[in-house]
Amino acid sequence: FFFNDTATTEIYTLSLHDALPICRLFWALSSVIHSKKGRPRMAFWHLSRFSTVLRLLLLNVYTATTPLEVIKMRFTCDTNELNTALSIVSRALAVRSTKPILEGILFESCDEGLRLTCTDLALGIETLLPATFSEEGRAVLPGKLLCEIIRKLPGGPCDITVGERMQATIRCASIRTTINGFDPVEYPELPQVEGASFELPQNTLKDMVGRTLFAIAQDESRPILTGCLMEISQTEMRVVALDGYRLALRKENVVGPAEPISAVVGGRVLGDIAKILADTEENVSLCFTRSHVRMNIGQTRVVARLLEGEFIRYRQILPEEWQTRVTVDRAELGSAIDRASLIAREGKTNLVCFKIDGETLEVTSNSETGDMEEKMQVSTEGKDLTIAFNVRYITDVLKALSDEQIVMRFNSNVSPCVICPMEGESYLYLVLPVRVFNA
Repeated sequence: FFFNDTATTEIYTLSLHDALPICRLFWALSSVIHSKKGRPRMAFWHLSRFSTVLRLLLLNVYTATTPLEVIKMRFTCDTNELNTALSIVSRALAVRSTKPILEGILFESCDEGLRLTCTDLALGIETLLPATFSEEGRAVLPGKLLCEIIRKLPGGPCDITVGERMQATIRCASIRTTINGFDPVEYPELPQVEGASFELPQNTLKDMVGRTLFAIAQDESRPILTGCLMEISQTEMRVVALDGYRLALRKENVVGPAEPISAVVGGRVLGDIAKILADTEENVSLCFTRSHVRMNIGQTRVVARLLEGEFIRYRQILPEEWQTRVTVDRAELGSAIDRASLIAREGKTNLVCFKIDGETLEVTSNSETGDMEEKMQVSTEGKDLTIAFNVRYITDVLKALSDEQIVMRFNSNVSPCVICPMEGESYLYLVLPVRVFNA
């Protein structure tokens, strides 16, 4: 508002929310003055000093009777750093939850800067990023919408202000956006997971999860099989997944805790954790309790609820002996199976057949559409054999491996096939065959 006087000019700045009632008051007063009864008084109204005094009086009356909105939190941070932090914590964002507040992300000030927290009650993620606060506080903002807004902002500093009505104003460059948030009082706290912990490199844990996660069960009828079993001793860590048709096992030497640990972590949780882990030698710290696991990854803390139930005793189903042993080039075998799958997928069974005859491995498939066969040279020990598998189960295993040469061990055409490395025991895969009566 500009109050002009012959001697001075006074400038008052108000928010739009506060200015609207004053504008309505001036409009009403002006309507009265410009009415037929009020026109004789127009000359008096235009006396500048009286006009200024009257307007100042109206302004003072309004500001004295109308409380200004209190800023609950205000901070400035880098847009790119905020976008990265949001992409991490949003992996725990609830989708279509019965509690709308779980679809939000908690912002709160702390000694380290800005803390972001997100949880769907099964998985909770908390991360830190540097920020400058002019007003410390807490607020919950809608996660999905906020992530999309921040992702589309240009780089540079981002200023976020939250009022007492939990309306957030986001400013970046010449852009201003407002969104409505939630009262942070109702937001659940992450469980405190305390106990003995151990460490291993982030890239190692990421590799162990990535090479086993594909074998978890997709059927919710047996919830315990929808996760991976983690077994940790003082010298070794194992990650195991199985769905009743195949098994994936990955081993790694570690310096583990004094007491052995056996816990089942949900597959979706592990998939999200694997995306947070970096391909570096920096360590990740793991701590297990009877109900939760906590992982500290740099400035990020992940807390996940463990699956309840008894995992299958997988050690009892691992064959210790073999009748046929084949050493084959992994890439060559994978290409042959891919070509055979073109015919196999046209049929009802989606099968690929291996025929081992001396130093030759023949890969065949057939369906109502046609058939296909391909021969390759391999190194064989033991008996000849013909065995059939579901194409997808064999393909998933080969995609999870990176070795140039792999070993396949067989006992019969109805016994599981074991796939392992030529040297060492860092991994082991078990695939059940499909009985073919004319094999």
